[in-house]
Amino acid sequence: MDDPDTPDIPEYPIAPPAPRKGRGAVTNLQGRYELNQRDAVDDGWQTAEEDCEPKILRTQVFEERAKTILTHNASPDIPFSVSLNPYRGCEHGCIYCFARPTHSYLGLSPGLDFESRIYAKINAPELLERELSKKSYVPEPIALGVATDAWQPAERDLRLTRRVIEVLSERNHPFAAITKSSLIERDIDLLAPMAERGQFMAAITITTLDADIARTLEPRAATPSRRLRAIRTLSEAGIPVGVSIAPVIPFITEPDMERVLEACAQAGASNASYIVLRLPWEVAPLFKGWLSAHFPDRAERVMNRVRDMRGGKDYDSSFSTRMKGEGLWADLLRQRFHKAVRRLGLNERQGGILDMSHFRRIESSRPEHATAPASDNPQLRLF
Repeated sequence: MDDPDTPDIPEYPIAPPAPRKGRGAVTNLQGRYELNQRDAVDDGWQTAEEDCEPKILRTQVFEERAKTILTHNASPDIPFSVSLNPYRGCEHGCIYCFARPTHSYLGLSPGLDFESRIYAKINAPELLERELSKKSYVPEPIALGVATDAWQPAERDLRLTRRVIEVLSERNHPFAAITKSSLIERDIDLLAPMAERGQFMAAITITTLDADIARTLEPRAATPSRRLRAIRTLSEAGIPVGVSIAPVIPFITEPDMERVLEACAQAGASNASYIVLRLPWEVAPLFKGWLSAHFPDRAERVMNRVRDMRGGKDYDSSFSTRMKGEGLWADLLRQRFHKAVRRLGLNERQGGILDMSHFRRIESSRPEHATAPASDNPQLRLF
């Protein structure tokens, strides 16, 4: 996914598309695997009213039966090797989301499709239960909600994430979760006992304290103030919770870094981390479109600073630099972050270690043939 050669932002013959209320992307940019290229052309039929008032785009949630549920990676700059995502796509609509290009694999757009066409893995809890019951399974901490938000709006009704947590709780299986949603508070009854046993920790992503910026940057996520309240609620419940300032966007969210850290420390966060804006594949043109729509006065300045930290390119996927950037400006960001963290007393306690010693291997109460059609079974039984 993280290829440095990202496509250029498309040129619009009329004017850049108007932002849609409640949506991050301003276009439905084609995915890189589509065979036919489509270009906007002014045929004279489009009216000024149509330009200014895009049609309402309603979210559609589709059910899918996944074949596997645990994803493994060997990236040296990621602090986990196993992740679980109950959904594909994310209604929060964060314009900077590195997972947007995954919708290209479905033949859909990483733009508006990613945030309006959500796929729910309805058999996720059963697949996880089956995986953890295997005699060959070697337990290691699971990261929940990395390429999607596990507590996005669809979760209120579907409750897939809660059922996944129930499976993990029953087996004393450690996991960590990251979210921008206050819905995580709903599951404190499961999360707090696990945290007490050293089997759970949480991170809340806060990019800025400016509600107006957040409303366009991550339109359907909880407001910054609501996320701060979630940090306090989790912390008061005895759950280790940190803040992830991701991404740091030059001249947009970057000026807010110290204020975010201070507010989170006051709310009860015990640790903090940050990631510099990443623009892999289609994220680059989508982000540029967002900049042109919402910050035309500083769009060029923002991208110039991004390139300063990416070796002159929109993005560099090198493991050694992709999370923090490189060069003078990246060094200054790093110094600012560490200085603020020391002043606020964050990251003082050793964290990130979850207790694997109490894992319980329970034989699945749902036999494979009872939970999924034969096509979902990785191997037929011999006897």
